[in-house]
Amino acid sequence: MKSYPYFLEVKKLKMDLELKRLGEFIGTVEYYNVFNTHVTQGICYIMENGYSWFVTDVIAIIKFKPKPWREPFLTVKLKMTAKNEADMIIEDGDYNRLYRQHYDYTDAKRELTLFYTGNVLMLSSEY
Repeated sequence: MKSYPYFLEVKKLKMDLELKRLGEFIGTVEYYNVFNTHVTQGICYIMENGYSWFVTDVIAIIKFKPKPWREPFLTVKLKMTAKNEADMIIEDGDYNRLYRQHYDYTDAKRELTLFYTGNVLMLSSEY
């Protein structure tokens, strides 16, 4: 497992906030370490394209909120609620809402669903 390369030079390519390549991630070959959490290549892709704030918020909440992160499986959703506003919703595997956080402003262009299990954060398509 590699540590996520936080301090790489800024890419010359423009970030893809629409995440046009998201469908390419259907598994992972390698895991990366972000705040003592394993993340997949798909998570790295969204982090590199303008959604790192979302991933780090998810990890911080799962790791540091005392309740109810003892669930063996979590679903994390980024839902667009209005123009430039969004909610992060964390649910258990049975659609029971465990946590909600509202963002008054975001430049996100796409809703996301992530899964967290066994200390691994992944795209739903990588499960």
